[in-house]
Amino acid sequence: MTQNFKLGGALAAALVLGTILGGSVSAQTLTMGLRAGPDSIDPHWSTLGSQAEALRHIFDTLVMSDENLGLKPGLATSWKPIDDTTWEFKIREGVKFHDGSELTAEDVKFSIDRIPVVTGPMSMTIYTKQVESTSVADKYTLHVKTKKPAPTLPNDFIRLFVVSKNIGMEARNEQFNSGKAAIGTGPYKFVSWEPKGDLVLERNDNYWGGKQPWAKVIRKEIPSDPARMAALKSGQVDLVNYVPATDYAAMQKDKSVDTFVADSVYFLNLTPNVKETLPKKAKVDGKEIDANPLRDPKVREALDLAIDRKTLVRVVLEGLGRPANQLMPSNFFGGSKSLPERPYDVAKAKQLLADAGYPKGFELDFHCTNNRLPGDAAVCEALSQMWARAGLKVNANALNGTVFFPAQQKGEFSLWMSGWGTLTGEASYTYGSLVHTADPAIGLGAFNKQGYSNPEVDKLLQEGSRTMDDAKRRALFEKVTEISMNDRALIPTVQLQTVWAAKKGMLTIPARVDQETLAYEIKPKS
Repeated sequence: MTQNFKLGGALAAALVLGTILGGSVSAQTLTMGLRAGPDSIDPHWSTLGSQAEALRHIFDTLVMSDENLGLKPGLATSWKPIDDTTWEFKIREGVKFHDGSELTAEDVKFSIDRIPVVTGPMSMTIYTKQVESTSVADKYTLHVKTKKPAPTLPNDFIRLFVVSKNIGMEARNEQFNSGKAAIGTGPYKFVSWEPKGDLVLERNDNYWGGKQPWAKVIRKEIPSDPARMAALKSGQVDLVNYVPATDYAAMQKDKSVDTFVADSVYFLNLTPNVKETLPKKAKVDGKEIDANPLRDPKVREALDLAIDRKTLVRVVLEGLGRPANQLMPSNFFGGSKSLPERPYDVAKAKQLLADAGYPKGFELDFHCTNNRLPGDAAVCEALSQMWARAGLKVNANALNGTVFFPAQQKGEFSLWMSGWGTLTGEASYTYGSLVHTADPAIGLGAFNKQGYSNPEVDKLLQEGSRTMDDAKRRALFEKVTEISMNDRALIPTVQLQTVWAAKKGMLTIPARVDQETLAYEIKPKS
């Protein structure tokens, strides 16, 4: 069989950034001001994009993706199915870990086997959910046995970070955060890390992918938007990510700054808890009620109809977004082009609430992040105000991600909003994680904390996940998209756009749809 991967894809427009480069490029330090950094140096600790973005510098993945999420060789040079439930991965030869040891199939096997053992705040098992077992065929060949036919396994493995087997299965955060276990094959070596502060890296001169232009990279975590923009203006950093909409408007008129905007894969989605009882009871006329209003499809439709998505984009995000009608771009594998634009109709929302038995509305707590993605807290507050027009009292609580995600995973919220990016470019990653009934035994529904369960959706997702025929699989996933969105299992609001900025100068970076800012892709422009 031929190699089953897609090389490259059309390059996104180059992002022209700037810094003042003095002396030889190879002697340069690149300092980046970033909204979020890692929560641990263990690459198997969390699924958050900010975690992956930081640790890609130290650890390579088995399969890599280009700026458009097209698959390309990483530590695996090729992959192919050798029977219905076995994939063969050829491991790149001659690759060295930072400690000088050689990469082999044993290290990849160890990394896959380790993921279920690590218990972080957001389980990485969504990337190995299809794996039954692993076996080493020879020094540079790994066989992965899947629980059933798994056509999307290579897509999942763009988040399979490979660590050295020499660290031992006992290694945890303490060993990684100190640097002792931070042994990767990536373009940069770990120097030091201060939680919520600086991650300092030095160039790996023996990197298999070629020598990098930056001798040193400093990733400064600056969660405050004003502080991050001030750091750019004062010259403390060379570039920043997640430029807020208000600053973007001003920067367009600033001749000392270069900016670039691009669509991203991240969507801000609402999740209604549809379990029989809510963690904190809703109120009617100030009195707690036992019923969970969100279980009623009419109530969920009312919440949806009361959202003015065009205003969210135009006013709240100042144009840096698009109204959303599903959880990922419609042109992704399994996205639907048949779903209509979500209407805005407050009068109908009020009528639906009355029909559901809430003519005076009800009161409910609503949680969201305030530092995960651009505009998250602002959109959160705007939604609360929009729902008020429909007669609902929705108390918005914007939390730091370090507080929000553990609480969300424990099921502490009644209604919440968070960002989700379809980082594999296909529907099973998103819908299999968010709308399939939570089923740890088969590894689906890992992030379904709202209690949504639809047997038809489950059947379609499971059938699609084992269908090797692309056309048939796409059709199955399109049905999943349409059913779950009409059920309002989650309610999409907006697709975000991303802005980077830097001083005028000579830097280029491919604009990634996953919003990642990677030092090894930032090049001096000669």
